[in-house]
Amino acid sequence: MRAKLMTGAMLMTMSALLQPASAAPDWQIVGQALGKSGAETPGGVYRVGLPRTDLKVSLDGISLKPGFALGGWIAFDPMGKQAMVMGDIVLTQDEVNPVMKKLEEGGIEITAVHNHLLRAEPMTLYMHIFGQGDPVALATALHAGLALTKTPMAASAGSQAAATSKIEFDTAGVDQAIGYKGKANGAVYQFTIPRAEPVEENGMEVPAALGSAIAINFQSTGGGKTAITGDFVLTAKEVNPVIRALQGNGIEITALHSHMLDEQPRLFFMHFWANDDVQKLAKGLRAALDKVAVKKS
Repeated sequence: MRAKLMTGAMLMTMSALLQPASAAPDWQIVGQALGKSGAETPGGVYRVGLPRTDLKVSLDGISLKPGFALGGWIAFDPMGKQAMVMGDIVLTQDEVNPVMKKLEEGGIEITAVHNHLLRAEPMTLYMHIFGQGDPVALATALHAGLALTKTPMAASAGSQAAATSKIEFDTAGVDQAIGYKGKANGAVYQFTIPRAEPVEENGMEVPAALGSAIAINFQSTGGGKTAITGDFVLTAKEVNPVIRALQGNGIEITALHSHMLDEQPRLFFMHFWANDDVQKLAKGLRAALDKVAVKKS
């Protein structure tokens, strides 16, 4: 993999080459190589959202908003002038193997391919990726893979409309029931809850922005109901207690799998779905969180 990434590094611009050895990557150049710009998080991770706003996916008659269940992403964690990249790319079935082949050719490792939901139409799959090296070379390889998909690489009118949408339920009540503060993303209300202990991959800490945190999303479905989805990040001993807590509160388990290959501690990602009264679901999620070693709010 390293040899391929060094070949890709020859595509760097002269301004990138002239950076001091101690300088962080030039994220503007990385965004240009990827074909879409992102934003730097407070922890220094450069994260690019890749929502599949081109897809119209429904589940049990509910139209899923891109930010609710179709929100792919790529994130770069700087290591001096180099970076570790991870991501979760949303794909249609016919896109999976062409994208996988192109990413592997560019030195990007595939760490998982799987479903997140059941009964969704059309079916979507989720490809997790990993790479280390020059961030521009990594972004160039990722761009080549994404070019084989219909993933929108520019802001769309649909995403702009979503930004002005309002949450249709009592978010303060949900915050209180779950015990953490959520954040509105258009009409979707989201929680990111880190685990108590650090997660490492190849000796590098994996921050929450690279997918090591529990993700919970709420989307109002009308009639006083709200849908929930997301994934719990669990150690082996937490898996079955969380299954029992979720199922005991009417929340369906839709997938259980890995996202990474060499992480420490070994982690399992449990995806879920329900459509019911928002307070009932929030309390059920809290019951499951009580079975997990998470950071205190």
